Amino acid sequence: MTNDSSLDDGTEAPTVSCARCDREWDLDRELDELQAGGHAREQFALDHERHTGHYPDDVTPWVVRCRRCPDGERFLSERPARRWARTHARHTRHTVDIEAPRGDDDVVSASDE
Repeated sequence: MTNDSSLDDGTEAPTVSCARCDREWDLDRELDELQAGGHAREQFALDHERHTGHYPDDVTPWVVRCRRCPDGERFLSERPARRWARTHARHTRHTVDIEAPRGDDDVVSASDE
């Protein structure tokens, strides 16, 4: 890895920006030291939210919330969001709302299982 944010194969490391922080980051560290590979952008977004309370630009999570208890989670992809919702509904018999980043919201209930 070189200091100019290009990878060994000559491609540029992805960059992520955040208007709220007024910063931009090259993800060469995530690719090199953390060996995040194809998940570098996702890993950075999760770390950024954990440290700042918000996601970088162009990152909107899937939000799953139980209607009966305070349980809920945020995910950066659909598959784990739906898995969490199905598992929670199955174990608790509670209804769970899934808020998709682009508005295709859904509901999962124990009767769906």
